[in-house]
This record gives sequence, C-alpha cells and structure tokens, in this order.
Amino acid sequence: MFFVRNIFFSKEDKELTRQLRNVLGLTPRRLSLYKTALSHRSIREGADENNERLEFLGDAVLSSLVAHYLFMKYPYKDEGFLTEMRSKMVNRNQLNEIALKIGLKKITFYNRFDNSLKISQIFGNTLEAVVGAVYLDKGYRQTRKWVNTHIINQHFFMEDLENLDINQKNKLYGWANKNGKSLEFETLDEKMENGRRLFTIGAKVDGVVIAEAKAYNKKEASQAAAQIAVEKLGLI
Repeated sequence: MFFVRNIFFSKEDKELTRQLRNVLGLTPRRLSLYKTALSHRSIREGADENNERLEFLGDAVLSSLVAHYLFMKYPYKDEGFLTEMRSKMVNRNQLNEIALKIGLKKITFYNRFDNSLKISQIFGNTLEAVVGAVYLDKGYRQTRKWVNTHIINQHFFMEDLENLDINQKNKLYGWANKNGKSLEFETLDEKMENGRRLFTIGAKVDGVVIAEAKAYNKKEASQAAAQIAVEKLGLI
C-alpha cells in the first residue's frame, strides 16, 4: 500500500494509475470513475458498475467537443460540411481504431475468453466512456484540452478527412452493380442497451453477410458495415 493525501491505494490502483498516465496522458483524481469507464458489461452487469452510462455521457461530450473544434477550425464552412466532418471523426470504426492505437484494449476489463469481444468495437465504446470519465473528473475545459491534444491532433489528419468519401454505401453499391452482385443491408439484431436502441446491420452480397456493424441508429450502423465491407473487398 502507499499513502497520498490521507488516502490509501492498493498496488492494483497504483498500477492502474500508471497505466492511465501512459495510455491517456493524464493523472486521474477520481480513480473509481476510470475503473468504471474501463469495465465492460461482460464482467460487470450492474448499471452502476459497467461503462455503459459513461459511454452515453462520453458520446455526447465528444460530439460536442468535436463540433467545437470544427466550428473554430472552419469559420467559413456551412453546416452540411461541419456535420459530415463530425460524422467522419466520431463514427464507431474510427473511435475503435483510435482506442486500439493508444492501447486502451490492454487496460479494458472485459471477458477475455469471449473471442467475439476481442475483435468487436467495444474498445471504441470504452474510449467514449473514458471521455465521460475525464469530463466528470476534470471538467469541460480540461476535457476539451485533453481531447484536442491526445485524440484530435494525434489521430486525425484533417485534409485526408476532407477528401474522404464518407458514403461507403454508394461505393459498395457501385461495385455490386458493376459486378452483377446483389447487395442489401439487413437488420441482424435490435435490442435496448443503456436506454438506447442498438442496431446490428449486416451488408449482404448475394445473400451472404460479408460485414456487420453496430450503432445506435440504422444509418450509422449500415455506413459502418459498408466501410468494413469496402475494406474487405479492397475497394479503398
């Protein structure tokens, strides 16, 4: 045990604090918030124990921070451009990639015997939960500084995003038409999660699901599934 400001910390807490500094570049004040943010429901079912509530909060906070960043960066762009850029930055696949790059998977608490979770997008969800934890721990201003420094500036190349075709469904439909393939997007699953409806959409080519993705609305889920399919087919 070690002692700081009249509070005892276990060796596990000390190690988690060290990991948070390495992965997130910050020192937590309320470590319990980050423990919750890193806890997937596969190991903690209680709403007050897993990260789904913090994910809900972090999703809203991150969307606001990205909107603020874009508003200041592009003073002469219209609402449509800003909305599309935000969608490119906070979509589920993008956040999952960032979470993996920064090493969040290594410190996330989840059922490691469930192989489906290892290749799922729960780490992007965990990143949103972490944003929620930082917001509650540090406040809006410091969270904005942290997101800009450690997420936006390090992992987004704005010129590339400006030129990125976000509508991967159109690209996939074009490929299907050219090659005489049947393409459809089907709802594979629909359930309530943390008070919101979560959709799993599959991209089917000639009746076979070649990619699937989850999101809280069908449009985002189908775009994410299309992006995965485009990558699998080498159409990028």
